[in-house]
Amino acid sequence: MSSEYLVEVKNLKQYFPVRSGFKTLQLKAVDDISFSIRPGETLGLVGESGCGKTTVGRTLLRLYKPTAGTVLFNGEEVTDKNIQRLRKEMQMVFQDPYSSLNPRMTVEDIIGEPLDVHKLYSNKKERHEKIIALMETVGLNAEHATRYAHEFSGGQRQRIGIARALAVDPQFIVCDEPVSALDVSIQAQVVNMFEDLQKQRGMAYLFIAHDLLVVQHISDRIAVMYLGHMMELAEANDLMNNPIHPYTESLLSAVPIPDPKIARASQRIVLEGDVPSPLHMPSGCPFRTRCRYATEQCAAEMPELKDRGDGHFVACWNK
Repeated sequence: MSSEYLVEVKNLKQYFPVRSGFKTLQLKAVDDISFSIRPGETLGLVGESGCGKTTVGRTLLRLYKPTAGTVLFNGEEVTDKNIQRLRKEMQMVFQDPYSSLNPRMTVEDIIGEPLDVHKLYSNKKERHEKIIALMETVGLNAEHATRYAHEFSGGQRQRIGIARALAVDPQFIVCDEPVSALDVSIQAQVVNMFEDLQKQRGMAYLFIAHDLLVVQHISDRIAVMYLGHMMELAEANDLMNNPIHPYTESLLSAVPIPDPKIARASQRIVLEGDVPSPLHMPSGCPFRTRCRYATEQCAAEMPELKDRGDGHFVACWNK
């Protein structure tokens, strides 16, 4: 069964029960979001810390069981029964290259683990050759195979994590802030490597990040999240040059501009107030407590994510 989209997410919710005194409250990490990703496409997912970006990525791969909603992969619903088979097609590169690699395993065993799980080789020699080929793909030397993760720099560890994700030749990779723990010079190398791998293998990415410039560079489309809700979704350049949602405007106004003249002329939009607690969400639109355009309608109900033309989706009553 084939469809236009490789990954389709429909009304996804991910709530976590949290004890607060004698009560159990629902922390709404992801609250009713929908989006889709085409084969070979990169969808960037941005938003401030704690908005639910990582939870979206982990729920897609069923590392968390969704509270509600459906995830379709190649037109097939992802469930507990078929996730083991689909794991071969969907992989993840984790944010922290220091904690996502087993310190007791050599690089060869770390990269070879997915090959072992899915039985993708017929003998030891073939396994070793596949691992060395994967290491070369991500710019690691063959002599690194017998070393342990702690012997490598952050950038090299992230490459090991990427090689591990590539081992099963997936169609889709969730990249959870894969460059945020790295130096700026290394970030560029890793981002370029993601792009080269995509050209060679035709994979699709969900690229989660804080840095809007990195996301604009690598993404075909960008989605903006705030407190578990999708606020805006558009083509990358369209979103950067023509933001509609007040939250997206404030995010973009904080991006540093290298030209001092333009930087002085541009107006920084500083948001009032603090981010509400996800345990005690405001009614209606979660952004209304910090929004200069907020009206009574914003308090009454959450606006729908609507197409404003050319695939530019916005969830706002007043813009």
